Amino acid sequence: MLGDIESLDGALRCPRTYRPIRFEKQHRRLAVSETGEVCDFPIADDVPVLINFERSVVERKNVIDTSAASVIARPDHSFLAKFVKSLLSPEKKATKRNITSFVQKLKDASTKPRVLVIGGGSIGQGMDALYDDPDVTVSAFDIYATPRIQFVADAHDIPIIDGYFDGVVIQAVLEHVLAPQRVADEIWRVLRPNGLVYAETPFMQQVHEAAYDFTRFSERGHRYLFRRFDLVDSGASAGPGRTLMWAVDYFARSLFRSRAAGKIAKLAFFWAQYLDRFIPESYAIDGASGVYFLGTKSDAILSPETLIANYSGAQ
Repeated sequence: MLGDIESLDGALRCPRTYRPIRFEKQHRRLAVSETGEVCDFPIADDVPVLINFERSVVERKNVIDTSAASVIARPDHSFLAKFVKSLLSPEKKATKRNITSFVQKLKDASTKPRVLVIGGGSIGQGMDALYDDPDVTVSAFDIYATPRIQFVADAHDIPIIDGYFDGVVIQAVLEHVLAPQRVADEIWRVLRPNGLVYAETPFMQQVHEAAYDFTRFSERGHRYLFRRFDLVDSGASAGPGRTLMWAVDYFARSLFRSRAAGKIAKLAFFWAQYLDRFIPESYAIDGASGVYFLGTKSDAILSPETLIANYSGAQ
């Protein structure tokens, strides 16, 4: 269940000084918890913007001028557009299965688990089991303001005290950050001992969200990114069939200089993703459209030797 900013009372910290801060909603301001000193972070439509602008690609002026609106256009789709999107990008069974497992493991360890969703400006595919569970309190942030978040922040400096959350979810975000390892380390920091992380990240996908798309990860690269976590499960979140759809889309849009042409070509190959169910996991991970990792916070660090020895692809 999605919480509110009040549910984070005592959990916020300044991304510059790391001192605990509180949000005084009635005054629309942030203040240092110990001294009451007012902080100069912007407030966008009652949503605190907790960003260290000196270390972020986000510009303070733009946040103030636009009330922390997204720099990427995110239009409301028509019924027809939503239907076409459901054909081109249906809910991934791997995500639904993994989130169900994630929630159950959280509830096995705590009666009222707290979960942080990074990139929660919109509710991601397959996340219903997380948001619908009344026993799970979900806090979310993104780089832009929406009704689904409690605060705006940059994942390189998560404005949360150490060891606060039982679980963290980060879906389709790590490709959009400049320093993925720093973000993974921040996730480790805000988790309690043995806390859970679930991450999904593209592998064989073309650029999306224009200039704000920076990197990709193979299954092994993704695993090493979370080397401070013990493995519960990892693999392909979407297989080679969906990879083919992405390739056809971008081939057509490049050849004809038309985004619409790409979408038409992609629609013609929408059936390819359904062939993924016939592809063994060992083959799928090497040609996956995206990969996932589910793990627990650990004091041990995965060695490169162990990483390589545990490769499970078909090559």
